[in-house]
Amino acid sequence: MTQVIAPADEAGVAAAVAAAAAAGEPLAIEGRGTKRALLRPVQAARTLSLRNLSGITLYRPQELILSAWAGTPLPEIEAALAERGQQVVAEPPDLSAMFGASEAATLGGLVATNLSGPRRISAGAMRDHVMGIRAVNGMGDVFRSGGRVLKNVTGLDLCKLLTGAHGTLGVITEVTLKVLPATEACGTVMVTVPDLATGVRVLSAGLGSPYGVSGAALLPGPAPRALLRIEEFAESVHYRCGRLREALARYGEVRQVEGEESRSLWRAVRDAEPLAAAPDEAVWRVSVQPTAGPGIVVAAGLPKFLLDWGGGLVWLAGPATEDAHERVMQVARAAGGSFTLFRAPEPLRAAVAVMPEEPQALAAIGARVRQVMDPRGILNPGRIRAG
Repeated sequence: MTQVIAPADEAGVAAAVAAAAAAGEPLAIEGRGTKRALLRPVQAARTLSLRNLSGITLYRPQELILSAWAGTPLPEIEAALAERGQQVVAEPPDLSAMFGASEAATLGGLVATNLSGPRRISAGAMRDHVMGIRAVNGMGDVFRSGGRVLKNVTGLDLCKLLTGAHGTLGVITEVTLKVLPATEACGTVMVTVPDLATGVRVLSAGLGSPYGVSGAALLPGPAPRALLRIEEFAESVHYRCGRLREALARYGEVRQVEGEESRSLWRAVRDAEPLAAAPDEAVWRVSVQPTAGPGIVVAAGLPKFLLDWGGGLVWLAGPATEDAHERVMQVARAAGGSFTLFRAPEPLRAAVAVMPEEPQALAAIGARVRQVMDPRGILNPGRIRAG
């Protein structure tokens, strides 16, 4: 049985990593374990949990800055921001249902995986809103990068390096985020389309319009539905949705929804609920040019899909087999895109490449970075690639 170490503070995290490095023993790094089934399984006898490093350490609403320990549950952060009319603009998803997790995702886990929601196309990815990070490297040394102001030039930008590294370069202990005012109103223009290609054309038309679209998704079904979201002040949202509805009427039946109905639609898209992946199915994410999205769905031949980011993010679900995975890899490569085996049973995740291989030059740079950050290779070894 895996031993779980859950230090009470950052010094305890550093001591645990230093001891593991001295012994040459690998550590599985996690917040509350909600994404344990993401990417490859880590082979480690001990797990270092950040669950006890929890709480907001700094919040300056006037300066649009919030800092919190890495183990802080996202709902706690969102509640504090909501009280002051602010939000985490990257719209990170809640994937607890997909992963069968009973706890909420943590801030550190969301940064380590660089997960972003539908607003990615208009406001950037999670890494674009990380202003500062405190972390522990693979030798047990505490370091920090960035700062607690919107304009900072403090040293090398390790924030972007650690964001999306899945805990392989350092154990994130504290994160400072740029936050923004929450939108007053949310409206959605929904167009029923005859096929996926038409749906992506609708999304492209909406994104190319002057109406400030902040979300563009295509829902599956016998009659697919293209969704375009507009956010801001209530009067502006209502007006712009009406104009966009007029502009898109030629593509199919158009419906306009606002308020909670609109928000619930986008919460579902954010959390990939329309994918309706069964517990025993594998889930893939394919990133391609938006116009290639429909082709990916057809070529992959899997029964379940969802398109987000204007068609550039394709969620797929189907049998957790090597044949299905090979097919997804092939169609992603053929389209010049990238793939991630996002969720699957452990035997499949251990047997296949869960992400594309890096070009030789990039792999060499990555190896040098890992040698500096984690010379003994003890932090989440094998999480991204075998060996």
